[in-house]
Amino acid sequence: MRALLDASFSADFGEVHALVGENGAGKSTMIKILSGLLRPDAGTLRVRGSQVDFRSPHVARALGVGTVFQELTLMPSLTVAENLFLRNEPQGRARLIRRRELAPRAREVFARLGINGIDPDELPPALSLAHRQVIEIARALLRDPEILFLDEPTSALAEQEVEWLFRLVRDLREQGKCVIFTSHRWGEVADLADRITIFRNGEHVATRRQLTEGEAVTLMTGRTIDRMYPERPPLAHDAPVVLEVRDLRGEQMKGISFALRRGEILGVGGLAGQGQRDLFMTLFGARKLAGGELRINGQAQRIRKPSDAIRLRMGIALVPEDRKTEGLMLPMSVRDNLTLAVLGRVAFGGVLKRSTEQAYVRRAVQRLHIRTTRPSVQEMATLSGGNQQKVLIGRWLLAESDILLFYDITRGVDVGTKHDIYELMMELVAEGKSLLFYSSETEEVARLCHRVLVMREGRVAAELTGPSTDAEAIVAASVREDAA
Repeated sequence: MRALLDASFSADFGEVHALVGENGAGKSTMIKILSGLLRPDAGTLRVRGSQVDFRSPHVARALGVGTVFQELTLMPSLTVAENLFLRNEPQGRARLIRRRELAPRAREVFARLGINGIDPDELPPALSLAHRQVIEIARALLRDPEILFLDEPTSALAEQEVEWLFRLVRDLREQGKCVIFTSHRWGEVADLADRITIFRNGEHVATRRQLTEGEAVTLMTGRTIDRMYPERPPLAHDAPVVLEVRDLRGEQMKGISFALRRGEILGVGGLAGQGQRDLFMTLFGARKLAGGELRINGQAQRIRKPSDAIRLRMGIALVPEDRKTEGLMLPMSVRDNLTLAVLGRVAFGGVLKRSTEQAYVRRAVQRLHIRTTRPSVQEMATLSGGNQQKVLIGRWLLAESDILLFYDITRGVDVGTKHDIYELMMELVAEGKSLLFYSSETEEVARLCHRVLVMREGRVAAELTGPSTDAEAIVAASVREDAA
């Protein structure tokens, strides 16, 4: 299976160039080749008209190439400062690293780039996904590259951090640098890119200065999507409450109460870092509950760990924001990841029955249109981001969970896959499932949900419902001090 096939592409200095396409279209592979991480089977690379051989990342960096990869590369056992200056540390006599200078120099770099709130002495696992992404970006900029590749740099960033990055990118363009980025958020592409190149199935399809989202989707997928956001199934007025939360308290929660009904998509909005993640993790048993009451179908329940949530009669399932580290076993096969939550149903006397397991896998692959060649042997790490996300969702569909906690599930997936996920959400609630849904894209929350809870400082600041619930209303409720 070829990732790229006769793919041609060019960008200019003093230009911001966007590479767009579905997951698996070849964008990340192209960037890895142009960064020296992968060797092409054929073809030529030229910089300023001269042919080059990026035979390794070291050679690419020496020729002025900097890259922020989609997969985070920070060393978990090194501090932020040590990661920032990795292979570029301040040295003294005998080329010994001056460790005392690392943290002060990191603070200088952060100040120069306008980065706040990150402790240079902290370890990456203690940081938010957004802060880890910011460090990756800062590390690439530290080397002052002439050509900067940004592979899905905003997928983990909140709105204010996206604005910070875009200011830096525009400054680089003014300095005559070349910036090439990928993004599945069409608004970012339209706002930032001077030119847009479309890839489909590993091939170059078109390069344009201007494209509408509809035109781009057609070029990317080969199909027309009439409406990006599907129609929500109506919520019955007498729909029973399946999940009730009363005065929930935790690490970042300060008394949250709400009710989720059968067949409802209940949105959770608000600025990033207001307790949304703590809420989802606590409901799934991945965070300790400090206080409050949780009821499923009117029955009080105590969830101390994820297995408790999964085993409940209705079943609570979580699809987290960071699928690679919190949801999937990347070295394991697609099959093993899909059936992880249903081993009790495909094993008899402690022995797996492969025919039963394969039937489960086929059902998920067909329903979610997962692109996989041989699910029984293909490693998860070889799938595109969108297909990885589909596998994670498929795991919980096979488990027949009735309460689904979807936390930023469209992060880092292409526009075609987003539409597929939106359609799936509507199918699920039509079947009687109940969804608690958070997205870093406020427009998604507004367009997909029956109601929206807006969180601020660990509390529900407002509840929005009806046709007037739009992105602007959610943002306004997020910052309004008198919201109630």
